[in-house]
Amino acid sequence: MNAQWLKVFIAAFFEVFWVIGLKHASTPLEWAGTIISIVVSFYMMIHAGRTLPVGTVYAVFVGLGTAGTVFSEIVFFGEPFKLAKLVLIVILLIGVIGLKMVTKTHSLDEKGGASA
Repeated sequence: MNAQWLKVFIAAFFEVFWVIGLKHASTPLEWAGTIISIVVSFYMMIHAGRTLPVGTVYAVFVGLGTAGTVFSEIVFFGEPFKLAKLVLIVILLIGVIGLKMVTKTHSLDEKGGASA
């Protein structure tokens, strides 16, 4: 895995925190954590999108964030477990992994543009 894909995974990791924060934050400290998570998440996603195809970056970001958020809600917040939900998340993750596998990474040339 290269550094750009690592940025996408970090962005998705922080997405889980800010999505949960939007629902559960109630103190100024929790809201600060939510805002920091939003900034880190979008910063990493934007930087990865400079090298990787932006549509694929966004799809992987949202797919991993969705799976992480659903998992966190079940484990930490008592959301009921449903087998159908788990099956659909697995299908989503298969699609995300497939997108990552078929996407080529482009390097940046000296002028900041993408090269093949």
